[in-house]
Amino acid sequence: MKHFLVALLFAALANTSSAQYTLRLVVNDVATKKQDDIYVTGSFNNWNPKDEKYKLKPFGVSRRAIILKDMAAGKYEFKFTRGGFDKVETTAKGEDIANREVTINEDVAQNFSIPGWKDDFPDKPKPNTATAQVKVLDTAFFIPQLNRTRRLWVYLPKSYTTGSKTYPVIYMQDGQNLFNEQTAPFGEWGIDEALDTLTGKVKKEAIIIGIDNGGEKRMTEYNPYEFEKYGKGEGSQYADFLALTLKPYIDKKFRTLKDPAHTIVAGSSMGALISLYALVKYPEVFGGAGIFSPAFRTAPAIFDEVAKANFGTGHKRFYFYAGGKEDKTMVPDMDKMISIVEKKGNYETRRVMNPLAKHNEAAWRKEFADFYQFIIR
Repeated sequence: MKHFLVALLFAALANTSSAQYTLRLVVNDVATKKQDDIYVTGSFNNWNPKDEKYKLKPFGVSRRAIILKDMAAGKYEFKFTRGGFDKVETTAKGEDIANREVTINEDVAQNFSIPGWKDDFPDKPKPNTATAQVKVLDTAFFIPQLNRTRRLWVYLPKSYTTGSKTYPVIYMQDGQNLFNEQTAPFGEWGIDEALDTLTGKVKKEAIIIGIDNGGEKRMTEYNPYEFEKYGKGEGSQYADFLALTLKPYIDKKFRTLKDPAHTIVAGSSMGALISLYALVKYPEVFGGAGIFSPAFRTAPAIFDEVAKANFGTGHKRFYFYAGGKEDKTMVPDMDKMISIVEKKGNYETRRVMNPLAKHNEAAWRKEFADFYQFIIR
């Protein structure tokens, strides 16, 4: 009988740990633009501001509501938009508001009022914070693998114009968030300021190439696999673009160290996913990856992909980072991937976990200097 009760207890605990809950969000009142569609965006849908599966539906005479089912226990952040972050909710004075938060360990229902929208108020011009070392390399660089164009940024070390030295290159995703507050909707990484300071201390210099994300195409371009919420992945073609189109162009245009040891790929969230995948697909091109807060939960097949991959004989470097206040699967998934990578041997990894950090540019900005010093040889 005692063993039976113990078994029941363990079964109950197992059911609790895997329980799924319902979150109901109701918007009771909207100050303006009352007829427009309203979406919820958050950590549960990778902050897609116009995800049709997260559009609120009419609820009663004037209210809107959405019911999110099968939510795992944990803490989530979110905001309401009208389809873009230029139309995100604000205070009644047009001020930015902090992400809304909800902790789920049971079914939850919450009610909200939206006092203002960002586009209700004249934009206050954001400052141009890019340093003199940063230039827009191309406003519409063609991606033949996807038949699209993209803005490219380049950071050149101060010494570039005064000598004949060759430099490592880091290819980074979400280029609009790297250098300039004007183009970064959630704040910039401040990479140019960080490198202007770092190079005087550690004597390591590199060229940084920033590739803007594809906006509404970001979720498919940065995912090599099909994902139910967003459809067929285009990450394989995007990785082809990085390795076969962009790198040869950069190598021809600038004085670069062309070998894999000095060719790095990096990004955050979905950008981290595609960066790791690019190295896996092209180990003869990329010798290191910066993997910040990787969105592995959108691509579970990546674990098998890495486990089966042949990285060749070259020494690879992997910098893994996650915050303790991100999605609850973030750190376990990262550690699972680190374990897979380290079983291959001849690879150097660094694991960083900030228990207080959230999923945002401010957190990644703080980690960039450590990543840079680790990844640049």
